[in-house]
Amino acid sequence: MQHFVLGTAGHVDHGKTSLIKALTGVDTDRLKEEKERGITIELGFASLSLPSGHTLGIVDVPGHEKFIRNMVAGAAGIDLVLMVIAADEGVMPQTKEHLQICSLLGITTGMVALTKIDLVEQDWLELVRSEISEYLQGTFLAGAPIVPVSASQGQGIPALLEEIDKTVRRLGEKADDGIFRLPVDRIFTMKGFGTVVTGTLISDKIKIGEEVQILPEKISARVRGIQVHNQSTEEAFSGQRTALNLQGIERSTIERGNVLVRPETVWPTQRLDVFFEYLASNARKLKNRSLARLHTGTAEIMVRFVLLDADELSPGDAAFAQLILENEDVVVGGDHFVLRSYSPVTTIGGGRILDPHPGKHKRKNQKILDDLRLLQSGALPEKILVMLDRAGFHGIPIRSLAFRLGASVKKIREALEKLFSDRRAVLLSNEDATALSAGLYAHLEELLIKSLANYHRSHPLKEGISKEELKAALPEAVSGKLFNMVLAGLARKERIASDKDNVRLASHHVQLEGEEDALRQAIASVYAQAGLAPPSLSDVMVRFRDQKARAQNIVRLMIKDGDLVKINEELCFARAAMDKLREDYKGQLIRDGQATPATFKDLTGLSRKYIIPLMEYFDASKLTVRVEDHRILREKP
Repeated sequence: MQHFVLGTAGHVDHGKTSLIKALTGVDTDRLKEEKERGITIELGFASLSLPSGHTLGIVDVPGHEKFIRNMVAGAAGIDLVLMVIAADEGVMPQTKEHLQICSLLGITTGMVALTKIDLVEQDWLELVRSEISEYLQGTFLAGAPIVPVSASQGQGIPALLEEIDKTVRRLGEKADDGIFRLPVDRIFTMKGFGTVVTGTLISDKIKIGEEVQILPEKISARVRGIQVHNQSTEEAFSGQRTALNLQGIERSTIERGNVLVRPETVWPTQRLDVFFEYLASNARKLKNRSLARLHTGTAEIMVRFVLLDADELSPGDAAFAQLILENEDVVVGGDHFVLRSYSPVTTIGGGRILDPHPGKHKRKNQKILDDLRLLQSGALPEKILVMLDRAGFHGIPIRSLAFRLGASVKKIREALEKLFSDRRAVLLSNEDATALSAGLYAHLEELLIKSLANYHRSHPLKEGISKEELKAALPEAVSGKLFNMVLAGLARKERIASDKDNVRLASHHVQLEGEEDALRQAIASVYAQAGLAPPSLSDVMVRFRDQKARAQNIVRLMIKDGDLVKINEELCFARAAMDKLREDYKGQLIRDGQATPATFKDLTGLSRKYIIPLMEYFDASKLTVRVEDHRILREKP
């Protein structure tokens, strides 16, 4: 069964609280000051059993202009509105403002209760009813039922109850993004239980025993108990007025405006991308960088209003904007918001959040504006691609996509699978389903190819570059996982070749010409003439001290190409000399069955300076194996 919340709206002293009491038997004015002054100051709550069997949560909001902030907090999460208009006064200033606020918050369903009909004549009643109907034209309440009632006399209450029931039955499926959120509107302590918070459960559900996080403070708690409509329950669902008993949390650590979420599903923010509608009823233009009061959920935060495609807005205009918040807010993509002016405080407009966690934008940037249009009205895959682009080389996990787009993880996963199959996105990590833009992946491939080409031009005698050096040369930070993933992909495409820790373009081969070729021949001649008694590598470099850097590179290249055999840091041998020695040594071992340093000296005529390193080299290259003080062939001939 779906659960819905009805909220009252209307001018002060038009009888909202009395009407709720007549419908439910509950007096929602609970404060002493409310009783004394005869007006609602704080939010009130009740439940209503409907003839159809539905139980409807009710939020009674203040009507006085001084308490509009509380009214907006109460409107968060309501599904239908009961606009209360007194027959003896008709449409008044807060009637208009409450209607605007409900519209800005995305409420599209409701009815009108025409109260205090016992105070007016029938002719007057018909006149007021006609005026109300005319005023509501062009609003979401156009054509809505207008039910005459008298709370004090009980007149019209059954008819209003029936009309509410009909409207609830006509409501479509309740939108649910699957991201648990409960904006806190009340906090109190119950003896023997501890801290209790209440609010309208905006989305998903919550069970006893689950861990929750209180944002933006990032405090963790566990749900000890749940009540819905004053009845204890194991689980609460989206659309229900919910009270949660939190374990291990002091009342002083929570305040109205906080939001309860599941850990790592929603993140606080101080910057919002929005689509904003500036009400036609405003008297003056709204300038870029104006101060305003942002209302989302049950929070009110001062913001700086930055227009992205204009310098000012005229009444009735709409535009993309970025809100820079004084304090952190807790919202999800797609949430509605209301803006009220800094001073004097009046409702000036509102709209929808397109990205709850954007970076700072340049104004009048066409790419930014195009992206915002997609976030406003594009299909889910298009919106995902915008977010992947914004995430850069870091990619973005599926939970973050759900948070920023206000869509369920299931829908995000389905859309991502299609993007993966169409090769418009790349799966970076299975662990948290982190996705990366295919365009950025291709861009990184080209950056690596370009870096390799530049390196080869600058170091023509080097076979390749180390992976760490290549990664460090990139203009932007890239994770090791993505870097290795792209390298592996380029290797499969045969665009690069890698040898352990070094990387090169597949097309790159060192070709020595002119002076480099002459230097290579000179070094080769040194080793060829030395045979099995070559000079140390340091001594070779002394011979070519005028070209030391080149000589070092060429020696490395000769080792890589196999022209020289390196047996330790200082000793290299010409390949021809080593091949002949290997055959002679193998023959000795076959003939004698074993070899010692003394017999190796007899074979080669070399000093101990060469004998020991050479014998150890043949051990390492798996020709021989050492047994006590002698060597034998590793494999029998």
